[in-house]
Amino acid sequence: MKNNEILMIHGIEYKEMTKEILEDSDLMERIKEKDWLIAIKPNLVSPSDASYGATTHTEVVAGIIEYLQEHGCTNIVMMEGSWVGDKTGDAVEVCGYDRLSKEYEVPFIDTQKQKYHSCDCGGMELQICDCVKDVDFLINVPVLKGHCQTKITCALKNMKGLIPNKEKRHFHTIGLHRPIAHLGVGIRQDFIVVDNICGDLDFEDGGNPVQMDRIWTAVDPVLCDAYVCNMLHYKKEDVPYIGMAEELGVGCGDWKQAVIRKCNEAPGEAVISKERKIVELKDAVEEVESCSACYGYLIPALDKLNQEGLLSSLDTKISIGQGYRGKSGTLGIGSCTKGFQNHLDGCPPTEDQIYAFLKNYINEKIS
Repeated sequence: MKNNEILMIHGIEYKEMTKEILEDSDLMERIKEKDWLIAIKPNLVSPSDASYGATTHTEVVAGIIEYLQEHGCTNIVMMEGSWVGDKTGDAVEVCGYDRLSKEYEVPFIDTQKQKYHSCDCGGMELQICDCVKDVDFLINVPVLKGHCQTKITCALKNMKGLIPNKEKRHFHTIGLHRPIAHLGVGIRQDFIVVDNICGDLDFEDGGNPVQMDRIWTAVDPVLCDAYVCNMLHYKKEDVPYIGMAEELGVGCGDWKQAVIRKCNEAPGEAVISKERKIVELKDAVEEVESCSACYGYLIPALDKLNQEGLLSSLDTKISIGQGYRGKSGTLGIGSCTKGFQNHLDGCPPTEDQIYAFLKNYINEKIS
């Protein structure tokens, strides 16, 4: 497999599909020593089943493990840390990675519990979990999905699971795009297996899965994400961290340079709408330095209210984010807005709590 190639396979036998596409990708040609420490990095953003559209299917990771073990690689680990507000251990249990670890005797490293070190990432100092230092070969297994703040999330952004919660909060304080790009310098991805089975193309926490039954492989994370941008009808400029990562030398940001190779033909692919729910819903929000979990729970809650015809009755913008600490206002979500006249506590409050709070606020205003 060449660095500018993206391979795709379609079907519903996800584990076997994964093994087949890894064989077609000649993955073992990239692994020089079979005793290398190989780390598999899935996306376990929150404790939700993969069918919900937010987390990596265990079948894909099982296929990777079986492929590696069948080729004589036995020094394998999984590593991941959920977003701030959820515990990785809960996601591991709900998503079935505890059973996967036991079945294949592959340890799972919870990066939320890891110590960390400072690393120069292309001129930006970032904190990275210590376990990353020992890895010889990193296989990134992101879910192709939308994101409330960055529009898309795939290969580059998935590396956030390898930094401590403290650094995740810092990313949101300084703006997500630049540190995501620099993290691509600090953590090298050696191979990418994209879970494009049923990701939610609007929300990173899932809830609106789009069934596509497809798995990709790629080598260049920037090219991979640029191609995702085009697929979801975005321009590269709409997702600034892609161009920033390209300038830092992480990869190629021109999706037209990608050579797409299909291992088989799909019986029929889902049509991806140009309309994104997030664009409409963001108009109701004033966001300053909000963490992914807090913002990620707010937007689906707004979607529920919109579907019920209530969102149009909201009489003020909703404030959310670390930038509102110590400030006052009318309507706020999360502990950072505790000085507001109407606010919902929590770090973060859940989607259901936000929905109930805002629905009650709106009903009181219109009654």
